[in-house]
Amino acid sequence: MAAARVRSGGRPTLEEVAARAGVGRGTASRVINGSPRVSAQTREAVEAAVAELGYVPNRAARALAGNRTDAIALVVPESETRFFAEPYFSDIVRGVGAALADTEMQLLLTLAGNDRERRRLAQYLTAHRVDGVLLVSVHADDPLPDLLEQLGMPSVISGRRHAAEPLPSVDSDNFEGARVAVDHFISRGRRTIATITGRLDVYGAQRRLDGYRKAVASAGLDPDERLIAPADFSEESGARAMRELLARRPDVDAVFAASDVMAAGARQVLRESGRRIPDDVALIGFDDSAVARHMDPPLTSVRQPIEEMGRVMAGVLLQEIAQRHAGRTEERPRIVLPTELVVRESS
Repeated sequence: MAAARVRSGGRPTLEEVAARAGVGRGTASRVINGSPRVSAQTREAVEAAVAELGYVPNRAARALAGNRTDAIALVVPESETRFFAEPYFSDIVRGVGAALADTEMQLLLTLAGNDRERRRLAQYLTAHRVDGVLLVSVHADDPLPDLLEQLGMPSVISGRRHAAEPLPSVDSDNFEGARVAVDHFISRGRRTIATITGRLDVYGAQRRLDGYRKAVASAGLDPDERLIAPADFSEESGARAMRELLARRPDVDAVFAASDVMAAGARQVLRESGRRIPDDVALIGFDDSAVARHMDPPLTSVRQPIEEMGRVMAGVLLQEIAQRHAGRTEERPRIVLPTELVVRESS
């Protein structure tokens, strides 16, 4: 073994692995790259040689030979400020990372919150420098998913752009989560129920608003549009929307906010106005993030399995990549994970 290392300058080569195993270089390469076109006996011999020599495959050469990069991009079309302010994104990253931990895939996190960043990302993807893309928090008018389709790039989206989204998707049941939240208010005797929406060019925010409207209509309550205030998922926008709601309908007795972060902004304004939570105004958020658990009072929230969404997205993408390399095309999955209302003192 020492002599072999001297001949290769201290690092074992593929040729040395093949010689030690008693096979040709091509056969050794097939074993190392996971090809099924070798016998079990040959595979054992090559793997033993790899272990004895301490051979480390050259990732760049393997990727070039297989037309792969062994990397996937997690693309978030949001600003850096929003990415770090919302626990949702860190939970997605954690789930994706867990799914890739036992693979050789590298994860590249890319924020594309402005036109310049999007142009650079488009150039990067057009050069096929990754094997696939995970898209999170996509707006309805975002051209990036269409570009990925044109490039034939394996992709999975979290949060569809619309009901007919062509890309494989993984999402939570936004409609049902919102409907159950408003039903909870109604069961507690609340009748003037407002909602603070997220950005309505995000399909998930639209579905949460749809769920709110459905629950209000089913209960025979007044569908007053003055009880609906748009926001953009930030704490500041939640506070601004709450001020608008109090100005329009000071008799509001419950508020469903489409994120915990917006609920935190609403809570501050309610306190400033002298409203007690939940005595005067009950409050529910969405996500069941750490924000919800640490609020005072603790926030009732719709739990969506965000880490699981990240894990499932990564798993679906790995399947898409494998199918493309095998020349197979299968039906694109559209996975919707269930939500759960976690009741705490705010409602």
